[in-house]
Amino acid sequence: MKNARRRAREIALQALYAWQIAGGGASDVIEHARSLEGWERCDAALAEALMRGVVNRAAELETVLAPCLDARSFAELSPVERAVLYIGSYELAAHPETPFKVVLNEAIELGKSFGGTDGHRFINGVLEKLAGSLREQELARHRRSA
Repeated sequence: MKNARRRAREIALQALYAWQIAGGGASDVIEHARSLEGWERCDAALAEALMRGVVNRAAELETVLAPCLDARSFAELSPVERAVLYIGSYELAAHPETPFKVVLNEAIELGKSFGGTDGHRFINGVLEKLAGSLREQELARHRRSA
């Protein structure tokens, strides 16, 4: 059974997918998200924060992600992979209260549910590299305790 936070990420993914195709501002993305199945059961505050944060910081997130993509350009990725990476990179950068392992696990699950066959592995690798730069101390503590 999915919790409200997982549903929020799924709703954000779907709305950000549509945003990549159709464009628009954060309010347009949120309005679209509110029409999606499952909205009433999601953590609306988290979903809105993710969508607003990604739309408003997309260029910055792409720049931060670029060195982690292993010679692929952000534009070459599928819209699903881009949406998952937007969400994951935004959470790593702007939500330090969410442990990096939670961010990675949620992104992997989104990739498995919505992406291509091995897309989740790519997503994991990219976000793990990004966590190394954005959450260096947290990652080091995790590795010491593992």
